[in-house]
Amino acid sequence: MICTLKPELGGPSREFSFRERVSAIGDLAPIVGLFLMIVGSIYTGFATPTEAAAVGVLGAVIISALFGSLSIRALHEAMTGTIKITAMIMLIILGASFLNFTLASAGLANELDDFLAGLGLGRMELLFVIVLLYIVLGMFIETLSLMVVTIPIIVPIILQLDFDVIWFGILMIVLVEMALITPPVGLNLYVVQSARDRGTITDVMIGSLPYVMVMIVMLILLIVFPEIATWLPNSLESR
Repeated sequence: MICTLKPELGGPSREFSFRERVSAIGDLAPIVGLFLMIVGSIYTGFATPTEAAAVGVLGAVIISALFGSLSIRALHEAMTGTIKITAMIMLIILGASFLNFTLASAGLANELDDFLAGLGLGRMELLFVIVLLYIVLGMFIETLSLMVVTIPIIVPIILQLDFDVIWFGILMIVLVEMALITPPVGLNLYVVQSARDRGTITDVMIGSLPYVMVMIVMLILLIVFPEIATWLPNSLESR
């Protein structure tokens, strides 16, 4: 939709025949293989999500070597890019930690608790306010700080309202993931921008809007049909 409104954001237009499209599917094999290595190592219990990152690096090196693109220069560029992105992320987290300390010192937690308690809303209305609160705070607070500040306040309220805590955990993860791509402080927006060789951060923010809309639809579905999140845990618990 964004590219329809502003075609220039989609880059140069290129046309391909149906035969060319089918023949190009084979080029996806290395990417699919790398995906299976990473996700497969997690789901088979071979590696934790953190260790799976190292599995992904090993797989990328193997694929690069098989295609003849592995060289000292390529490794140097990859390592340099990794250092730049890591340093950028650490600076953002450092700033977020300082922000978290400032918010805690200013008594945000108590103010938030008093605000929610003083609304006098019903069960679903209060849940809607909590979701809206996470969306707004996620635009300005880094996700780790957001969870540290809000979880001790929000979870007791959720338990008091008799919501399933596992369901709310899934709902909160979706909200936190949305915070990573909502401007102006979405961490992933800056990661994507650092990996681009042209354009501004505004282009990345505009490009993220469709994904934000999809996550909002996910939130609505989770609220209307909580069984989406609770069916599997309940099934395992009943065995």
